[in-house]
Amino acid sequence: MSDKPLVSNAFQTFLQEAPEHQKAWLEAVQKLAAASKLDSKTEELAYIAVLAALRLEGGLPFHVKHAKSLGATREEIISAVLIGLPATGNVVIQALPIALRAFDSEELQEKKN
Repeated sequence: MSDKPLVSNAFQTFLQEAPEHQKAWLEAVQKLAAASKLDSKTEELAYIAVLAALRLEGGLPFHVKHAKSLGATREEIISAVLIGLPATGNVVIQALPIALRAFDSEELQEKKN
């Protein structure tokens, strides 16, 4: 696997420097997930779509790998990233190479070994 972390530098700093805020944030995230009526894979794909639409590419590797661990296919990742095209225009295509690099990274590492 690459040396690049799955979470952004900003989120790593948040985790390290604001532990009480981080704890409160993660509790809220867990409660929101528990309230969701979507299955885990669908929720993760929807989240990837939101990240792409908002140009928050820093979180994409982590969430793509999580979606993949939940059974998402490469084609589903592509569709999730591009679903915002009608609403946001082509800004979502910026996220496509980042998402696919994260999805493919494990396969590339396995081929090297």
